[in-house]
Amino acid sequence: MALPFRKKTVSTDTLPEQLPKHIGFIMDGNGRWATKRGMPRKFGHREGAKNFHDLTRYCRSIGIQNISFYVFSTENWKRPQEEVDAIMDLLWQYLNDCDEYLEQEVRMIFIGDKSRLPERIQKRMLELEADSAKYNKMNLLLAINYGGRDEIKHAAQEIAAEVKAGTLQPDQITEDTISQHLYTKDVPDVDLLIRPSGELRLSNFLIWQCAYAEYYFTNVLWPDFSREELNKALVEYSKRGRRFGGV
Repeated sequence: MALPFRKKTVSTDTLPEQLPKHIGFIMDGNGRWATKRGMPRKFGHREGAKNFHDLTRYCRSIGIQNISFYVFSTENWKRPQEEVDAIMDLLWQYLNDCDEYLEQEVRMIFIGDKSRLPERIQKRMLELEADSAKYNKMNLLLAINYGGRDEIKHAAQEIAAEVKAGTLQPDQITEDTISQHLYTKDVPDVDLLIRPSGELRLSNFLIWQCAYAEYYFTNVLWPDFSREELNKALVEYSKRGRRFGGV
């Protein structure tokens, strides 16, 4: 009798020594996960949020210093209002259940344009950023109402204002100048960008910060992107030759 096929697994014991300093996650596939099961899309977002919680804990436990999650893009406002409202309600619930991260000395950073978000969410974001500002065990960046082009536009406007005020000369503008005017200032660029769900694009996420990132794509939908799936991505990352334009 033939033996059943057993998938090869990757445990923490077999993780590579060299781990990325910054992992970016595009949490894609929540709606499709729910639709495949005959449920409304909002249930997929709920399951995706649970997975986000678990992977955040896991990254903290294995020593990843910086993680970024694409929560809600500047383009996501185009989705059906019912779905947008469900995401905002879920976000509000999440923001009021962050004591675990504070207890683990995780610094929370919200990147994106806060001004369009509900006032209570804006206020809670600012509170969490202030309460966790002194922590350094891990930086947790949440991109909410975020777009990479919008971020670069915002940085350009700030730099232009400094030039107009005479505090900065055009020939003094460097790549570091731009980086320090981004929402992610003082956070290292992305080393590994992970996108589940089978899509093969950045979708306007951290486009400046991902200039030399290694990309990892998989057909697994976000709610099913487990610790085991992340381990596979980390092993694959360790095999990449990162030369940054050199030889």
